[in-house]
Amino acid sequence: MKKIITISRQFGAGGGELGRKVADRLGYYYCDKDMILRSAMESPSLSPNDIRKFDEKVPFDFGFGQSLFDFYNRPLNEKLFMAQQEAIRHVAEKGNCVIVGRNANVVLKEYDHSLHVFVAATEFFRLQRLKERLPGYTEARILEEMKTVDRQRKKYCSYYTNTEFGNAEYYDISVKSSTLGIDKCVDIICELAAQ
Repeated sequence: MKKIITISRQFGAGGGELGRKVADRLGYYYCDKDMILRSAMESPSLSPNDIRKFDEKVPFDFGFGQSLFDFYNRPLNEKLFMAQQEAIRHVAEKGNCVIVGRNANVVLKEYDHSLHVFVAATEFFRLQRLKERLPGYTEARILEEMKTVDRQRKKYCSYYTNTEFGNAEYYDISVKSSTLGIDKCVDIICELAAQ
C-alpha cells in the first residue's frame, strides 16, 4: 500500500481536485501549497510576507553563477525552499497523505511506499477549466497565465531540484485528465496506491 502520494501538475489540469478526491477516497491527509506554506512560515527566519513574495520564484540572478554552497548567504527563496522541504518531509513521515505540488516527488524520492503522479491535459481542457475558475478573464489572458505558471514551475523545478518538470523519469505515472477525465484518473491512482 502506498502511504505517500505526490501530485505534480500542469496549471489547470485538475491536479488539486484530483488530489483532494484521492485523499477523500483513501482517507488520507491532503496537503497543498497553502498548508505547506503555513508550515514553512513556522521557520523563524521567514516572515509571512517574505514567503508570499518569493513563493515559486527563481532568484533573479539564476544562471549567473550564484553559489549554492554558502547557506547563510543564500537568497530568501532558497531558505523558503528548504523550509518547504522540511514541511513536506514532516507530512510524509506521518504517512497516509496526498501532497500536491512543491516538487514533493523529488523531495520524497527516497521514501518507500510512495507513488509520484504527474497530471497533464490539453490546452483546450485546461482553458475550459480555468474559464470557470477565473470569470471575467479573457481567453487570451487565461492562456497567458497558463504559459506563465507552467514556465515558472519548470524554472523552479529545474533550479531547486536539478530535474525536469513533467519528465516521466521523475514520476511513477502520468495521467492525462483531458483524455481520461478526473474521476477515471482518481480510480487509476487509488488502484495503484492499493498495490
